[in-house]
Amino acid sequence: MAKSSSSPPPTGPEPLDVGDRDDGATLGRVNPHDGAPAPSADPAAAPTSPGAEPVAETADGPQTPAPVGPDEAPDPLDLERIGRDLDGVEAALRRLDDGTYWSDEVTGEALPDELLAADPVARRVEG
Repeated sequence: MAKSSSSPPPTGPEPLDVGDRDDGATLGRVNPHDGAPAPSADPAAAPTSPGAEPVAETADGPQTPAPVGPDEAPDPLDLERIGRDLDGVEAALRRLDDGTYWSDEVTGEALPDELLAADPVARRVEG
C-alpha cells in the first residue's frame, strides 16, 4: 500500500515572492496581510483607513474621539470676557500695591478671606 502524503488545508492567501531588488538584495516572500488590520463588519467601528481620526491609547485600550456636534463644540474665544478678567486682575494688583486689597472699596469694611479666596478680584462685600 502506497503511503500518500497529505498537506494541511490552506489557511489563507499564499505569500507573494517579490524577487530581487535593483541593488541585488533579495526581498524574499511577503504576506500581504501581515500587520494589516482586518476590516470590520461593524459599521459603527472606528475607521482604519489612512486619514482617519487619530486613536488615543488609554489604560482601557485605544480610544477614538467622539464626534463633536455644533452644540457640543467649544465656545469661541471670548475676548471681551478675557479683557474684563484682565482688568479685574490689574485693579486687584493696584489695590494690593496701595494696601487697600483687603478692604471694600465703598464701605472700607474688611473683605472676608473666604470671599477673596473664592474671588481674588472681589472689590466689595455684596449684601
